[in-house]
Amino acid sequence: MNAATPQNAQTNSQRIATCLDLLREALPIQRRVVHAGDALYQAGERFTNLHVLNSGMVKIVNLSPDGREQVVGLHFRGDWLGFDGIATGSYGCDAIAMDTGEVWTFRYDALLEACVARPVLLSVLHEAMSREIGRDRDSMMSLCTLPADARVADFLRNWAEALSDRGLRTDQITLRMTRAEIGNYLGMTLETVSRALSRLARTDVIRFAEKGRREIQIPQVEALSEFIQRCVTPAAASTTAVMH
Repeated sequence: MNAATPQNAQTNSQRIATCLDLLREALPIQRRVVHAGDALYQAGERFTNLHVLNSGMVKIVNLSPDGREQVVGLHFRGDWLGFDGIATGSYGCDAIAMDTGEVWTFRYDALLEACVARPVLLSVLHEAMSREIGRDRDSMMSLCTLPADARVADFLRNWAEALSDRGLRTDQITLRMTRAEIGNYLGMTLETVSRALSRLARTDVIRFAEKGRREIQIPQVEALSEFIQRCVTPAAASTTAVMH
């Protein structure tokens, strides 16, 4: 993901606000306050509703056949949840709140009816689906192509840019995930995540705030992008040398 410019961040923040306004005007919405650990919905539950985050953060968790939990997605304000239930009629994953927030819930059939009367809503729905596909693609690219340190830096950069898109500060973020959960999400061990964070701190790309190691200061988001580039450039150069 490219670093967000202030203009892009403002545009994204406006887009999210416009989307929420459209939904509020067009649909009967159930608002629900959730707290860390609350389930918005669970795998196997019958699909009738879609959900949009008005505030807070949510992780999407998939349960493997052998019972292991895998974090497969992270969502912030303005993100839609529940698309995976449309095709099968039931949700395929658990959606778990990571902190206190508000979720807007509305019936999928009511949304489709509203789209007939207000075609702009259909565009909003398609854009949300497209962004979800794009995020999944970027996440897969990171897992498949980046070394461990760059993968953690990319994770922090994406988190900071998600906050920037919503008009929130990015110079200091609170990670709502443990090191183990970050490793689970990135396909790494807890120890590897911890070592990568320590190396980022030693190069002053990030700093640990005094309150605790979940409070991370990011002096410049661009420095994370530069760190990632430094990690992948030697590999690219080495590959080119071998080919020649």
